[in-house]
Amino acid sequence: MLKSLYIILLFFLLPSIGCTQENEPAIATPTEMTYTTELVVPELEIPWGMAFLPDGSILVSEKTGALLLYKEGKKQSIENPPAVYTRGQGGLLDLELHPNYEENGWIYISYSSPEGGNGGHTAVMRAKLSGNRLTDQEILYKGTPNTSSGTHFGSRMEFGSDGLLYFSIGDRYSRDQNPQDITRDGGKIYRIHDDGRIPTDNPFVDEPNAKKAVYSYGHRNPQGMVKHPETGVIWVHEHGPKGGDEINLIQPSKNYGWPKITYGINYNGTTITEDTALPGMEQPFYYWVPSIAPCGMTFVTSDKYPDWKGSLLVGSLVFQYLERCVIENNQVTKREKLFENIGRVRNVRQAPDGYIYVAVEGEGIFKVVPKS
Repeated sequence: MLKSLYIILLFFLLPSIGCTQENEPAIATPTEMTYTTELVVPELEIPWGMAFLPDGSILVSEKTGALLLYKEGKKQSIENPPAVYTRGQGGLLDLELHPNYEENGWIYISYSSPEGGNGGHTAVMRAKLSGNRLTDQEILYKGTPNTSSGTHFGSRMEFGSDGLLYFSIGDRYSRDQNPQDITRDGGKIYRIHDDGRIPTDNPFVDEPNAKKAVYSYGHRNPQGMVKHPETGVIWVHEHGPKGGDEINLIQPSKNYGWPKITYGINYNGTTITEDTALPGMEQPFYYWVPSIAPCGMTFVTSDKYPDWKGSLLVGSLVFQYLERCVIENNQVTKREKLFENIGRVRNVRQAPDGYIYVAVEGEGIFKVVPKS
């Protein structure tokens, strides 16, 4: 009971206090910014995914279902995007290029699919771009069963150092059924070959009735995924309930605890569980209390940002800024608010040109550039 009261009290503190971890660094707003933003793709509603093509153009997914190509200052609509279940958080979601895109032309798309009727579920497809039309569409994975819920689709994707595709599916707002059950889709990180085949060394391929593509489980709603530039480990962040947003370092077969353990509480202030740790369940690398509602994530490796190099950038939907997490000795040692009040940050990526691009709801895509 005392623990529950303590957590509830935290939500009445200022957001600048950050989370409750030992030696937690207070979040700071930089007094002098070296960088500013330039709006490069205007007039977008909810830009979810960004893919940077070799010719310098940007492919953008709108949650509403539109697929757009921005090239040389002009936007054009891409015909024949997948049909999507556009309810609540569902729609056209993440975009990822094959590591050998220049040779094979494959584009990977995650979305909430209505296939099968009675609502929708997260799906991953690959396709090619021919002029202004999407062609050669192949569905690689489709979560089941469909549900009418419009929440917790997850849907970030990343190619690993092993050449395999990792992707997330949220718990579909069925926390007591999906995340802890490897025979059910939802609340998982998945791993497949680039053509949808299941890797023979996936951790649950020999488990009866298991979803063979599952790589880790016990997740809530992962909406950020990135490969560490040095270790190759897949990092994800996921929305907590009220408090308890997490960063997790993904390992095969591991259980990340949701909803058996959490640092958050229900939205109405009641307790989900008294436990923040249990045997056989992984602790987060980092967690936020209060929640920042994280979305999108990228590591800074570019020489264009020497004072940010090595940092992790995370978008905040609720507080409407970009957060910079400084990581030293395998822990977050500093947090910094960047571009306060820019809007609801839906995605952030470092592009092949070395620049950082930030997708903001109701605005568009901003490029982070040095101040002149």
